[in-house]
Amino acid sequence: MELFFLSGVILFAFIASLSVVFLLYHKSYASHPNLPRGKMGLPFIGESLEYLSTGRKGHPEKFIYDRMAKFSSEVFKTSIFGEPVAVMCNTAGNKFLYSNENKLVTAWWPSSVNKIFPSSLQTSSNEESKKMRKMLPNFMKPEALQRYIGIMDTIARRHFEAGWEGKQEVTVFPLAKNYSFWLACRLFLSIEDPKHVAKFADPFTVLASGILSIPIDLPGTPFNRAIKASKVIKKELRAIIKQRKIDLAENKASPTQDILSHMLLTSDENGQFMTEMDIADKILGLLIGGHDTASAAVTFVVKYLAELPEIYNEVLKEQMEIAKSKKPGELLNWDDIQKMRYSWNVACEVMRLAPPLQGAFREAINDFVFAGFSIPKGWKLYWSANSTHRNPEYFPEPEKFDPSRFEGNGPLPYSYVPFGGGPRMCPGKEYARLEILVFMHNVVKRFNWEKLLPDEKIIVNPMPIPAKGLPVRLIPHIA
Repeated sequence: MELFFLSGVILFAFIASLSVVFLLYHKSYASHPNLPRGKMGLPFIGESLEYLSTGRKGHPEKFIYDRMAKFSSEVFKTSIFGEPVAVMCNTAGNKFLYSNENKLVTAWWPSSVNKIFPSSLQTSSNEESKKMRKMLPNFMKPEALQRYIGIMDTIARRHFEAGWEGKQEVTVFPLAKNYSFWLACRLFLSIEDPKHVAKFADPFTVLASGILSIPIDLPGTPFNRAIKASKVIKKELRAIIKQRKIDLAENKASPTQDILSHMLLTSDENGQFMTEMDIADKILGLLIGGHDTASAAVTFVVKYLAELPEIYNEVLKEQMEIAKSKKPGELLNWDDIQKMRYSWNVACEVMRLAPPLQGAFREAINDFVFAGFSIPKGWKLYWSANSTHRNPEYFPEPEKFDPSRFEGNGPLPYSYVPFGGGPRMCPGKEYARLEILVFMHNVVKRFNWEKLLPDEKIIVNPMPIPAKGLPVRLIPHIA
């Protein structure tokens, strides 16, 4: 009887506590007048589970469009990752966020990201990102990247010789990851030995899948595995950095050969050089930034070209004209890339329908009003590529694959945002363009292909990927 009574008291106290938390939770949001319409979900959890679940079911846009239909086509409120969030839903919202960077809003990541990517300087991921953006333009602008096109083509040729040629069937996504990661290792760290690249590849896959997972740090969880993978990668990076310092001192490495050398030899405005730990932090961020996004893009290029033979034939025609203009063994160059207009329109349409970057968060640094609604300081904001990419107001017949959308002046401003926009537009946009086009050139001049799983499910975690990795049957061109 006493045990029964004690259990009843504990249960009552638990229910009472939850009630108080629930009331305080909703009262804290009700204290601000004229908030956007929407729902905040459960205390602490909010609507995080539904947000993540729709992505893993292959329809991340459903979370957005269901609430747009119910609450507002401009902005609605929700709660994700334990934070109140205003979700911007149209071009006006995108323009507002991109135009008010560091005025009304600033970049924000869930606290889980800082745990996976802890800075050696005890600064936030946001501050580290700002420092990196000051450093990248010299390497990522088109005129600087021109000299890397031949290197990209060399890596691509080696990749296809090792992973595709002589095979009847391949699984595209793992191979695409190998390609994009090999390129990043070569251009950022001057590492091109496939065995050394492979040493990084597996922990990076674990890391990428855990970035936006539920932040539960228990053994076996994706979040816990991501933290461990981050430590493994940083340890390897520090060994590479130490060796590069020796090579630079002995003139065995060039000061301008890659981003790593630049970081080691460049001081800040105070004359201070970055520590090895700090450089490892930044290189890790760069590698993860280009790890799954480009590989997801080229995987979906392969997917759509398999499904749309008329599009494939036009891409093949353009790329073979370029291939036939080259001498045996001659590498691609900048002029060749400029001739790939149709291929790039195809890639853009692929990224409209399957954006590698689904969206990004901001934080309100001041109270402001948008579309007649109050957004309190400290609230988080989220822009979603899918909210405009699949909106018939901006893209008629949005489910139709139509590369001609990108001819002439292209889509309306702020409607096509696979790389974000404003001051925080992805600094690797031009790098990604070259990476994708070099891949397209090398794959279509070698093969046609057929999907082995016609109805393969797509999941988003956090990038869109085919659930089984997109297995295809290769059909080599007859010489």
